Amino acid sequence: MKIGIIGSGGREHAICKSLHNSDETKKIYCFPGNAGTSEIAENIDIDLENFELIKDVILEKKIDLIVIGPEKPLVDGLVDYLEEFNIKVFGPNKVASQLEGSKIFTKKLCKKFNIPTAKFGIFNTKENAFNFLNKSNFPIVVKADNLAAGKGVYICNSKQEANLAVDEIFGGKFGVAENILIEEFLKGEEMSFFTIHDGKSFKNFGTAQDHKRVLEGDKGKNTGGMGAYSPSRLINDKLEKKIIDKIIEPTLKGLNEIGNQFKGFLYTGLMIVDEEPYLIEYNVRMGDPECQTIIPKLKTNLYEILLACCDGKLNEVNIEWLNKKSLCIVVCSKGYPDNYEKYIEIENINEIKEDNDQFIFHAGTTKKGNKIYATGGRVLNFVTLSEDFRSAKKDLLKKIDYLNWAGGFYRKDIGHKVIK
Repeated sequence: MKIGIIGSGGREHAICKSLHNSDETKKIYCFPGNAGTSEIAENIDIDLENFELIKDVILEKKIDLIVIGPEKPLVDGLVDYLEEFNIKVFGPNKVASQLEGSKIFTKKLCKKFNIPTAKFGIFNTKENAFNFLNKSNFPIVVKADNLAAGKGVYICNSKQEANLAVDEIFGGKFGVAENILIEEFLKGEEMSFFTIHDGKSFKNFGTAQDHKRVLEGDKGKNTGGMGAYSPSRLINDKLEKKIIDKIIEPTLKGLNEIGNQFKGFLYTGLMIVDEEPYLIEYNVRMGDPECQTIIPKLKTNLYEILLACCDGKLNEVNIEWLNKKSLCIVVCSKGYPDNYEKYIEIENINEIKEDNDQFIFHAGTTKKGNKIYATGGRVLNFVTLSEDFRSAKKDLLKKIDYLNWAGGFYRKDIGHKVIK
């Protein structure tokens, strides 16, 4: 079977590598891919907003299955468009993707179906938001309603910080903003809970904890993710049941009431407060870097799982996992998440060896000749599987030190909550 993967990040490289290992995979095309995917797939440089061109290439190449990695094509309706041409696609349609595309859509769903979440207010002007902030207690959370590449959430410790967040969001930092969301700050510990869906049934797909802040000690600006570990230290059978019963099942019921079903990966971002789960946000795809952390632990053939989801037969697949810990550290371009230089050569990358338990997933990279250059903010994902998190981290730091890339930086404290 020929498979196409939409996207160019570490998530897409991890998915590509897993599918590459399947005997059923004949060829993989990545739209547009990166330097890592180019080693095992054919990269196609293409505008991901040009749905017609994407469709034409899929039909020309006779691609059997399309897997959509990032959120924007999902929210923009690529699944709906391709399915009009009888193209098999893994991912949620445009309506279901509003779970991520509009935080306000999700909050209203929470209110209607009593899904536990932070108390919130929706404001359509800066003046209304400022008036609310004048009467608020801090810290408080200010969120852009629309997609923001993981950076549209501000945890504000003062009115001054909150006012700046409102100014930036309404000022267009994340695109045109018609509304803004302000919600209470929940004090607990974050957890990412993943499920995979075929429109009729779903199965668990692992847990992780992301590290969003750019600086060690979970300080500094929000990023797309500086690293992650899996499984989350918080997960247990009792908590898992609460998450499914109180959050995921009511959400699926809500979608069903508007005549929609969910197909694809669902990332449930949670805050665990006194062993109770509260929904922070939904993502309608695998997380990044959580995907890079979770996928290497998968024993079951990923191709088989994705195909079963597209065919509505997920209940026929038994998903099995390696009983190992996984840790991922992201190497970023200096200056990220603000301004950074592009096309900086990563000199030693070809000398870093991988094995069955150690992986390097590319993100913002491109290949010219035999040389690999950094072109994005998050550049490389170093992942190790091990019996314990401490040894996993030790192995990762050795690899990154050996890379010795002057153009990059990384957090040395990923997994600090599970490594004493």
